[in-house]
Amino acid sequence: MSKRNNLLIFILTIGAFGIINTEMGVIGILPYIADHFHISISKAGWLVSLFALTVSITGPTMPLLFSGMNRKKAMLLVLGIFVLGNIGSIFTSNYAIAIVARVIPAIFHPIYFSAAFTIAANSVRKEEAPKAVSKVFIGVSAGMVLGVPIASFLASTVSFQLSMSFFAIVNAIVFIATLVFFPSMPVKERLSYGAQLSVLKKPIAWLSIVAVILLNSAVFGVYSFLAEYLKTVTNASGQSISLMLVIFGGANIIGNIVAGKLLTKNAIKTVVSFPFALGVVYIILFLFGQFTLPMAIITLVWGILAGIGGNINQYWITSAAPEAPDFANGLFLSSVNLGTTFGTAVGGLFISELGTQYVVLVGLLSLVLGLAFIMLRNYRNTPTKQLSR
Repeated sequence: MSKRNNLLIFILTIGAFGIINTEMGVIGILPYIADHFHISISKAGWLVSLFALTVSITGPTMPLLFSGMNRKKAMLLVLGIFVLGNIGSIFTSNYAIAIVARVIPAIFHPIYFSAAFTIAANSVRKEEAPKAVSKVFIGVSAGMVLGVPIASFLASTVSFQLSMSFFAIVNAIVFIATLVFFPSMPVKERLSYGAQLSVLKKPIAWLSIVAVILLNSAVFGVYSFLAEYLKTVTNASGQSISLMLVIFGGANIIGNIVAGKLLTKNAIKTVVSFPFALGVVYIILFLFGQFTLPMAIITLVWGILAGIGGNINQYWITSAAPEAPDFANGLFLSSVNLGTTFGTAVGGLFISELGTQYVVLVGLLSLVLGLAFIMLRNYRNTPTKQLSR
């Protein structure tokens, strides 16, 4: 890969970090948001859930609408909207305006990621594409891992406004870097909306979408309650919980690097093995989750697998619709957000009915169903067809 391509992928990675940071970083400052706007913590949580819900709705439509636009201009538009939204969040004392300042950027969020994944994949030879995409995923993981503690630290030591400023500064830096270093990227072959939507007529696309919703439900249905699990089942201290979350996040980044290599080497084998590997981790978690040291090891392995899972999800949907990459990436974003929403809801149900320890059931059930849809897709489409991609 040329130095220029490396630089572009690095900027895309930081861009992914900035945008995910804006989305997820708020999790670390919900108590401060509740205080600032004089609202309950559950109402403050809307700033997270409404963002994710908006992304899942606009995931397929916005990349489709902007698929003919120069990719550089499209990314600058999204980054500009994020910077303005962040600035609006810093200066408002009105909760309704804060919601609007979150939802509007969320509408445009899928355009950036769809373009970033497509540019990364196109910057290298076809067989190397999963490796290039996995680098952009490092930004996603870093946004989730580093964004939350950094935002929390800034809010607790200085002010809620400073942590919101941190989001704005990162996005502004990426805006400038994109403006300066990215060449103009006009779309050479503009696909009609009909040609892109026709992807949805293919059974392979739907089998892939359902599999991805279930695989993401398997990861996030359990991970969303990791802090609660560590507190009530493992009886870990506040500091230990923070450390475990950092371990999970750091492992996630390792998982992204590993996934790029595994998917480049043997994609089908990697995808089929994933539910078995994560299933074993969840069974061990259920049996030994009350002990601190085994829990730390489980969290490390689970974090690596979660990082691999994110890459698998993106590959599984885009390989089902290689003829419409932007739209496929939009479908991927929508599917993973739906999976997170579904998994978290079912996980919460298991906790309230059976107790925190049984949250692993949502993971195991999602994995069994996800594996069924993976095998169905493989059965309908011979490996030679997929691997020739």
